[in-house]
Amino acid sequence: MSNAPLMPKATAVWLVDNTALTFDQVADFTKMHPLEVRAIADGDAAQGIKGMDPISTGQLTRDEIERGEKDPNYRLKLEESKVTLPPAAKKKGPRYTPVSRRHERPSAILWLVRNHPELKDAQIMRLVGTTKTTIASVRDRTHWNASTLTPMDPVTLGLCSQIELDFEVQRAAKEKPIDTAYGGATLLPASETTRKEAEFEPSEKERDDLNVDAVFAKLKTIGGKKPEQE
Repeated sequence: MSNAPLMPKATAVWLVDNTALTFDQVADFTKMHPLEVRAIADGDAAQGIKGMDPISTGQLTRDEIERGEKDPNYRLKLEESKVTLPPAAKKKGPRYTPVSRRHERPSAILWLVRNHPELKDAQIMRLVGTTKTTIASVRDRTHWNASTLTPMDPVTLGLCSQIELDFEVQRAAKEKPIDTAYGGATLLPASETTRKEAEFEPSEKERDDLNVDAVFAKLKTIGGKKPEQE
């Protein structure tokens, strides 16, 4: 198997001292080098390490060890653990802030409120590790130290990282509704761009003007001709 037993070196010490397994068998089971197992048997390595019984821990059975002692080519198989550990629950709550930095949180809150008003209280709480009451007092200028507060970047103060700040700012920007009052210039629809222009048709008055011009032009042509000699 690819998995090694718990405390492989201590397990190797116990197997060397209490079984007739070969160095190669012990090395294969504990995922150690055979020369290291030989050094344990010679007393050159693992001095002072107390052996751990793999049978009592449920990693090996007595039958498995006896089978390996009878056949030097047999490779021991690690027993599957019968104990299932529950996954570690992720702790929820405000970020822990060292005591030495806690007096700087109001200044960081003031900086975030002024420079990133789009941030929600929950996001500021995650970044600085504060409470809604403190955030509200800084916003309303009712904080006990409001008169002396100076906006300070929380990244510079070490209360959060630049990556965390950028993430929260981008997140707030995505959640902010888009102002649709001015949509900007847009392309004309295809029905407008492909529409054929109407052919020019002169009005009735324009037709009369054209006719008058044509008449005058004709008269000039006639008047310009020399009378035929009789």
